[in-house]
Amino acid sequence: MTYSYIAGTHTYQFADLKEVLAKATPARSGDFLAGVAAQTYAERMAARMCLSAIPLKRFLEELIIPYETDEVTRLIVDTHDKQAFASISHLTVGDFRDWLLSDLADSATLKQVAPGITPEMAAAVCKLMRNQDLILVAKKCHVVTAFRNTIGLPGHLSVRLQPNHPVDDARGIAASMLDGLLYGSGDAVIGINPATDSLPALMDLYYLVDEVINQYEIPTQSCILTHVTNQIKLIERGAPVDLVFQSIAGTEKANKSFGIDIALLKEAQSAALSLNRGTVGNNVMYFETGQGSVLSANANFGVDQQTCEARAYAVARHLSPLLSNTVVGFIGPEYLYDGKQIIRAGLEDHFCGKLLGVPLGCDVCYTNHAEADQDDMDTLMTLLATAGLTFIMGIPGADDIMLNYQTTSFHDALYLRKVLALKAAPEFEVWLKKMQIMDADGNIQPIDHAHQMLKNMPKYLTPP
Repeated sequence: MTYSYIAGTHTYQFADLKEVLAKATPARSGDFLAGVAAQTYAERMAARMCLSAIPLKRFLEELIIPYETDEVTRLIVDTHDKQAFASISHLTVGDFRDWLLSDLADSATLKQVAPGITPEMAAAVCKLMRNQDLILVAKKCHVVTAFRNTIGLPGHLSVRLQPNHPVDDARGIAASMLDGLLYGSGDAVIGINPATDSLPALMDLYYLVDEVINQYEIPTQSCILTHVTNQIKLIERGAPVDLVFQSIAGTEKANKSFGIDIALLKEAQSAALSLNRGTVGNNVMYFETGQGSVLSANANFGVDQQTCEARAYAVARHLSPLLSNTVVGFIGPEYLYDGKQIIRAGLEDHFCGKLLGVPLGCDVCYTNHAEADQDDMDTLMTLLATAGLTFIMGIPGADDIMLNYQTTSFHDALYLRKVLALKAAPEFEVWLKKMQIMDADGNIQPIDHAHQMLKNMPKYLTPP
């Protein structure tokens, strides 16, 4: 079906819904690279005007990637909750925006409606919103999950403690873990990106983190971010696996490039659930995404990168993760050129994920060849935390020495919690006070306290 919008004496024509979505997207380098972006600001506004008049029902009738050839499309269609959709089914995209911004769309109502919203609907309304609109609506979307603590409660901000090391050195990893814990980080997960995929080496990492968690009775969970097939093998070999990780994308072809499909993710979820390691909940999955990943796999089929990203959240939603994370500036300037584009993309991803009912965190980051700096990251993380972000990354000095990119630090998390009066996960905060890392008023205690903890970690932290 073709779409058109008349502006004065000029008529803008769009071949299909996919083109309307792409041309309505805020300018970004990835869409120009893909050849789907609007060529002028006037064309972009015409596409937005056209998009605003399209009924939400159209997204169930005109699929941007065919049902027959894409299992993510089939998942979106086959799991669509018609009853949840009924209350908004009469709206256009523009009406949907107005409703989301109104007081009628409170937190309870948004939770009820979420299963009836498709990723394409979320992406569409996102394109009509200013940054403040994305923040306001996301703030109202509460997505709470649990494993050994409770993540996503209003007024809370969790932190993934990311103690990466370029050669997986146990002492280096343990030192980073200790550093993060003493700054109140680690309630989302202690998650390591390993430098190797050797199964014995991965097993050692699992036992290292598990031993620290058990020794200090920390109410948190661990994750080693290796390929899902490795994690299934390690579960079969008896590894202490808490969360199963995998990068996911918004099309079947892109997921195949990652070596996965939905059936494999379900298998991994079942394997993790069989271990029964959670204490307050059983959300066992951890997913990472990012705008540009589908295009980089040549698997976007002419769909803009923000809509592709929203489709990845359908996969995440289906598997009830504890955590999902958009690694927003990691791929590089080919997809998000500068700080302005990274900030907008981070707000878009958070909005779409939360609107769909996905617990969304953000790796607020950039690569050294992007036109961005740490001031841009300060801006984005402050906006996202205001919008109710589930979690951020915590890395010593905000500089990942293994993945070689710039992200957020333990101090950044303290800044956000202090300025916005946010707390750690409740079970984790109780532990921080018990360990005298945090005082009764929520203030982190002097690092001298580390000496006592150091005495209990000689295996990892004493010189060889």
